[in-house]
Amino acid sequence: MDNIQKNFETRFTGWAFILAAILLWFGWALSPHHIGEYIVASDFEAIGESVWTWIWIYRIHIFGWVTMGISLFALVAATARKPYRVIILPGAGMVIIGTFTLAIANAYFYNFGAWGVGETAGKTAMEIEAFVNDILYTNQYVTCFIRFGRVFSGVGLVLLGFAFIKWHMVSKLLGWFTALLGLAAMVVIMGIPDNFEIYKPLFHVKVLWLVAMGAVILKNGINLPKIEE
Repeated sequence: MDNIQKNFETRFTGWAFILAAILLWFGWALSPHHIGEYIVASDFEAIGESVWTWIWIYRIHIFGWVTMGISLFALVAATARKPYRVIILPGAGMVIIGTFTLAIANAYFYNFGAWGVGETAGKTAMEIEAFVNDILYTNQYVTCFIRFGRVFSGVGLVLLGFAFIKWHMVSKLLGWFTALLGLAAMVVIMGIPDNFEIYKPLFHVKVLWLVAMGAVILKNGINLPKIEE
């Protein structure tokens, strides 16, 4: 039996998903420079051309990841009851872990990118290269954070998609979108290692997923059917 929830909880959750999408995508689209898979010497010169614009836009992007975490916590608060919580909690939990892993990795790029502009100012190309080599190991750790942040999120999305489909909590189309996005993230990143260009589209698809989640929840609410246990 359907039990559609359309109230303050669902409105807050829906708008949180949409706000996360806006902050993430515009924080990316408006940035005057994008760091790749890791920081390289040429990044400092590019960032230095408009360093304060880059800093403020990157802050918007990082808060997009934070807001995505908030939207998922809100989703848990609205849905984590018997019997749904056995899948919703670990699913959303894994996406939250992955999301904040990505937030921390991006915070590293933000900090080292801005800090490196000052540290490399006036240095020769050889000195800049030596500076980049000094942060090589940290670069490698952060690259790993980004890859596995996406993989962890993928695991959680598969679980969430399964819950959505099993209990008809949202539209079946959105449920399948959620599950397939998670599966794609795991397969692409773990099956095709160290190919940043192939990973890039996953970010934009995730933004579309956030918009779809927000729009569907705002329009239809969340269905929590009464189930005899």
